[in-house]
Amino acid sequence: MTDGSGGVEGGDPSGILIPLSDVRRQRANIPITFDRRELDQILRLYGRMVAANEWRDYAIDHLSDHAVFSVFRRTSETPLFRIVKDPSLARRQGAYSVIAATGQILKRGHELARVLTVFDKTLNLVKA
Repeated sequence: MTDGSGGVEGGDPSGILIPLSDVRRQRANIPITFDRRELDQILRLYGRMVAANEWRDYAIDHLSDHAVFSVFRRTSETPLFRIVKDPSLARRQGAYSVIAATGQILKRGHELARVLTVFDKTLNLVKA
């Protein structure tokens, strides 16, 4: 049924329908990224670690299935840690994880702030 202006009533004004498979294919071409809030949390942690002289460089990769924030001690080395956002794991273990240079998953969860607590230093009581 048309609305008199040539378009389909209640639908796309051009009258063109896009198959769902094409929409999924277009979404697959869009890389996964960190949003502004996530980058703010990560860069705040990065700034603290640079001030403590533990980290010196970083790299951000936006891939089709996950986003990675890699942390380096020196530019020429492999990353010390990788902070990964993988939305395909969001319903299972959580979309965020911190992975060490050895490939061991240090922490995984649904909230980035909670996952980043793996880098918090705790004070230990030393008895004489």
